[in-house]
Amino acid sequence: MLRWLIVVFLALVLINGLSPLLQRLGLGRLPGDFKFRVFGRDWFIPLASTVLLSFVLSLIVKWI
Repeated sequence: MLRWLIVVFLALVLINGLSPLLQRLGLGRLPGDFKFRVFGRDWFIPLASTVLLSFVLSLIVKWI
């Protein structure tokens, strides 16, 4: 359980650090990514980007 918590934390830190680079590549602006404002706060749900990154990473892992 602790191992998964560490992995999720490190993945979130990595994604947060790579976020500007990924936005320059166009991720985060795909048709399935939702951005909206509720009660003065911006919310971002990157569904399509998550599926695309998951697919690419699974291909890389399968290839290795």
